[in-house]
Amino acid sequence: MYGQQFDPADITDRHIDEVARQSEQVLAWLETAQADLDQIVGAGETAAGQVKATVDVNGWVLGVTYGPRVTRLGSQELAEQTLVAVRAACADAQRQTHDLMREAMPDFDPVEANEQFQRLLTDWS
Repeated sequence: MYGQQFDPADITDRHIDEVARQSEQVLAWLETAQADLDQIVGAGETAAGQVKATVDVNGWVLGVTYGPRVTRLGSQELAEQTLVAVRAACADAQRQTHDLMREAMPDFDPVEANEQFQRLLTDWS
């Protein structure tokens, strides 16, 4: 169903109809899943656990907390560790979103769909 490989030079009306149908299913799911998506909070932390961050489903930072040992870090290292925690939280929120999508649409792989989209953009640019 989802994730079919299309040769951009050989796309037929049937291919376009299939992609349109799949897009409509994803949009319909997004409308019904908005409440679930709004509940997603991604959490991430550094390896040492001294910097922790949370983000919402859109990647907006909700909070950053620091452990007592971060005062030993220089400003550059603290900034880098903060970014590590925020990026980990964003990855967690994205994973949760993908899990919701896979649950609702078992034949749909959001990672593969994004990779195909990126390939199409590259091929057509």
